[in-house]
Amino acid sequence: MLSWFKALLPHEAQFFELFAEHSQTIVHGAEALEAMLRGGDDVPAWCQKVNQFEQQADDITRRVLTAVRRTFITPFDRVDIKDLITSMDDAIDQMQQTAKAVTLFEVRQFEPPMREIGTILVECSKLVGKALPLLRSIGDNVTTLIAITEELTKLEGRVDDLHDIGLKELFLKHRTANTMDYIVGAEIYDHLEKVADRFDDVANEISSIVIEQV
Repeated sequence: MLSWFKALLPHEAQFFELFAEHSQTIVHGAEALEAMLRGGDDVPAWCQKVNQFEQQADDITRRVLTAVRRTFITPFDRVDIKDLITSMDDAIDQMQQTAKAVTLFEVRQFEPPMREIGTILVECSKLVGKALPLLRSIGDNVTTLIAITEELTKLEGRVDDLHDIGLKELFLKHRTANTMDYIVGAEIYDHLEKVADRFDDVANEISSIVIEQV
């Protein structure tokens, strides 16, 4: 009787389709962030693009969390689904925080390490997009998933290095000049580093799901 009852209830509610949709939004957000970091007169327009993609990601996150509440059978643990989509959303939220800081301080030029970080963040976003479809069949994709999470962690470490290098260069550049330029630059570096940290969180959530399912 119980199995018959379960068969009448909704199952996965297209979780993987929603994950894919969210990951594509993250890629678009990271690409807009990278374009913003090129500097110039188009910076405000790219900041607005980042904001738009963040809002789209928020909507998808709400749909996932609603589906978790309404679905009887989920592809893996409900808490893991919530933690995964939340960590993904945190990544693009932090991109938006970076864009907000750039808008607030009317920044139009960016240091080379900032631009390099932007390129790395696009790479991180694409790795997440590559990993999520593999969660449909974790047992067949363990090696690839582990490799992706390790690469994400490695890229986060590279961003940490660029953050430190960038702060040092800013200090040397502005120690006898405009202190405010150093403060603004340091804040942008901190926001960019936090984006990479959030991608590392996504890697950790994926690793946790793999460990539990294998």
